[in-house]
Amino acid sequence: MSYHPQLAGFYANRVADFAADIDTANDPDTVWRHDEDTGSITLRATPLAYSVLGQSDEALAPEIKHSAAPAATIQRRPSKQAMLIEMLEAPDGATIAQIIDTTGWQAHTVRGAISGALKKKLGLNVVSEKVDGRDRVYRIE
Repeated sequence: MSYHPQLAGFYANRVADFAADIDTANDPDTVWRHDEDTGSITLRATPLAYSVLGQSDEALAPEIKHSAAPAATIQRRPSKQAMLIEMLEAPDGATIAQIIDTTGWQAHTVRGAISGALKKKLGLNVVSEKVDGRDRVYRIE
């Protein structure tokens, strides 16, 4: 069957309308294009497309193989900032030396993290006091 050249695009678009649905892409490997309003978009074959091909939906659907555990069960190592906050939330607080041992940071980095990240950016109330027999102790109140 032969179509007029000007009608070829028309027929191709009509076939595409029935053969594929536009859907949000959840997997970066299936992104067809990116739209500013809806984000990543993918194309999915319609049931009509499967029936034209003489296949069931399940026969052509790609198997999804998960090589890693689902994101909800993946255990991440706590960040050094999270470890610092945990140490400072303890009733006894923590000294600069204890924080250095835990994080591996240098003393100036510890002081900078306390004053910059915790106090200024996160708005935490970090207090310090000199305790007899111990170095200066920092705590979050």
